[in-house]
Amino acid sequence: MTPQKETEHLRAQLRKHEHLYYVLDQPEISDAEYDKLMRRLQELEQEHPELQTDDSPTQRIGGSPREGFQKAAHSSRMMSLDNAFDAEELREFDRRARELVGLDELEYVGELKLDGVSLSARFQAGAMTLALTRGDGTTGEIVTPNARTVRSLPLAIDHRVAGVGENFEVRGEVVMPLKAFHRMNAEQQAADLKTFANPRNAAAGSLRMLDSKVTASRRLEFFAYMLLVDGKPPLPTHWGALEALAAMGFKVNPNRELFHGVDPALAYTERWFAHRDSLPYEIDGLVLKVNSVPLQDRLGYTSRAPRWAIAVKLEAQQAETVVESIEVQVGRTGAITPSAYLRPVQVGGVTVSRATLHNEDEIERLGVAAGDTVLIERAGDVIPKVVRVVSQGAERIPFVPLAHCPVCETELVREDDEAIRRCVNVNCEARLKQSLEHFAARRAMNIDGMGESLIEQLVDGGHVKSLADLYQLSAEQLADLERMAEKSAANIVESLESSKQTPFPRVLYALGIRHVGERIAQILADEFNSIQALRDADREQLEATEEIGPRIAETIQDFFAAPRNQELVAALQAAGLQFSQEPKPKPEPGAGLAAKTFVITGTLPNLTRDEAKDKIQAAGGKVSGSVSKKTDYLVAGEKAGSKLEKAERLEIAVLTEEQLLALLADPG
Repeated sequence: MTPQKETEHLRAQLRKHEHLYYVLDQPEISDAEYDKLMRRLQELEQEHPELQTDDSPTQRIGGSPREGFQKAAHSSRMMSLDNAFDAEELREFDRRARELVGLDELEYVGELKLDGVSLSARFQAGAMTLALTRGDGTTGEIVTPNARTVRSLPLAIDHRVAGVGENFEVRGEVVMPLKAFHRMNAEQQAADLKTFANPRNAAAGSLRMLDSKVTASRRLEFFAYMLLVDGKPPLPTHWGALEALAAMGFKVNPNRELFHGVDPALAYTERWFAHRDSLPYEIDGLVLKVNSVPLQDRLGYTSRAPRWAIAVKLEAQQAETVVESIEVQVGRTGAITPSAYLRPVQVGGVTVSRATLHNEDEIERLGVAAGDTVLIERAGDVIPKVVRVVSQGAERIPFVPLAHCPVCETELVREDDEAIRRCVNVNCEARLKQSLEHFAARRAMNIDGMGESLIEQLVDGGHVKSLADLYQLSAEQLADLERMAEKSAANIVESLESSKQTPFPRVLYALGIRHVGERIAQILADEFNSIQALRDADREQLEATEEIGPRIAETIQDFFAAPRNQELVAALQAAGLQFSQEPKPKPEPGAGLAAKTFVITGTLPNLTRDEAKDKIQAAGGKVSGSVSKKTDYLVAGEKAGSKLEKAERLEIAVLTEEQLLALLADPG
């Protein structure tokens, strides 16, 4: 391959992976592999300057901001850093910096390079007024409402502490601690929602949520690492800026050090590389910065990075081994997940014998089969993954996608836009315990006393093999179980009997049909009024229902198409559960608030958003999450933010809580 062809190929690959990483939050390769591609392109462009172009990935920063967010310009560019991959390259960085400023030794600050999302927060009169993601380095996405939910990011600062004036900017990294990451993924999986591959992706996705309440639930943390005024450092040293940030109340990573010369810097990197797995968050390297701000100014910048700082990147924790078999597990939500069972190998001090393969599309992309030699990678506490096939085995056994659940033999379902096959049998033994917990929950059938411990005993003891079996339990059976007194057993049987009066919408929700949450269950119940009508509805009828799109329609039909689910519904009907309701009168077109669309923003004086939403819907109105030309009214409370600005720009009627209540009382 000629240098020109190789350069074009590398640029195309890097642009593709930048888009996947920065825009879609769906990286396909590791940071180490991306860095190798970038370094090879840099080498080619240095060897052949005539091949360098202004739009090369080596000449710019990151990717473009994602569509769907308002954007704003940064006060100064948020640049990336050049990388050093070993001690020799770090010494070379030090030599170049010393020669440029004419000194025998430089003072450096060492910091951990947290693996998260860069954020810039601007303060006016000591209060945070704007938060931007890094975006393309020049323009970022406005995420102020979400940033306000990050508890370690102060909303108001006594600027006199640092003596930098009342208007300033703080840049830092938003991360998701490992404990919060694992807890969130468990919650996402339990709710049959998307899980994240790593904490960095989770932090990025959480910070870009349209609903700030979701961001608030994700337990993000903000670590400050730069203080600016009018886009420039206001203090003479970087260490002084970090100390000032800590004094102002910002969370500054404590694992920072100040040292003279490059030798202590090397010792610092070696120490933290050895202890990175002990940290409560992930890092993807360390950062070394010249401490003196005047010297930083003298050193200046290249087209993409400062000459006064460098990132020391972690060596990938990788190893080669053989895939002994590929087997599947049935997840708690019915997801069929293939895993590679490996010849045990040490990776980063841990013996690894299994690696995730995610789904059959990933197996096809990797081209992996049992018997192949593969490269595996482990980062922190994340489950090891297969990076690529090193060599094919002589007697390799290709993976054959399953058509039926390996546990209950139900035909598996794969939606058009998903890579995962699922078992839709709610009573499948592999997912029965979770189905029972969901069914008995307070917002579903509200079966008091039916907790995790009791469910474990009922399933493991063979007493319950289906949701419908709950209604065959007797007080005597329950009283024989461990830690179950006669009084408790009688109370549970009484609660089971009472649950038979649960209204149809909650029964529908309790069935655990994928994508059918409480609101969708209510909509379906109000539209079809009985389980029979819902089961008989065709795709066109389902998609014609408010808020029911192709995906939900498909999962509903898949659920009722499964014979075991048909048997379950019939058994629950025979037990006496409510599978129908009286039709509710629908507002006449044009009457009251029918066909009117509302958006609620800010904090209302008396009503919660959910209460305001319920009142609007009870009056026949619709509630949307975003302002558009189709919006009829914006209900604005305190700190309404960008939605209010957009509504005013579109000349949409803006209501206070008091005006909303008046409108609901008299829609005319």
